[in-house]
Amino acid sequence: MPSRRTLTHASTDPTEVVSIFNDRPCYCCLKCSAPLALQDELVSKSFSGREGAAYLMHSVINVKIGKSEGRQLLTGYHTVADIYCLGCGTTIGWTYLKAHELSQKYKEGKYIVEKERIVKENAWSTEDS
Repeated sequence: MPSRRTLTHASTDPTEVVSIFNDRPCYCCLKCSAPLALQDELVSKSFSGREGAAYLMHSVINVKIGKSEGRQLLTGYHTVADIYCLGCGTTIGWTYLKAHELSQKYKEGKYIVEKERIVKENAWSTEDS
C-alpha cells in the first residue's frame, strides 16, 4: 500500500483513508482492507464486543467516531461512542469516553475493535496472533 502525506487519527471529521504502515504488522478492516491499527497498539485480547471476542487498542486510525451514549457493559456502566471504518462505514467497535467506576478508568481514551471485523496484514510472524 502506498503512503499518503496526511495521517487521520480517530476523529469526528476525517476526510480520507490513509495507509501508513508499509510492511509493518497491522490490523485492517475485513470488508475494505483500510488499515486500522498497528500490532503495537494492541493492549489486550481479553475483551468482549457485540459480536464476541474483541481487542482493546491504545489507538486507531481511519475511523469515524459516532455519538456518545451511556452503555451498560460487562464491566459496568461506561460512556462510549461507536467507531466506524472510514473506508466502508462498517461498525468496527467503540471508544471508551468515560468509565464510571474507578477500576475501569484505564479504558478511557482506548478503543474496542471487534475481532470478527478485522484481518491481520503485513509481516506477521508465526508467534504473532
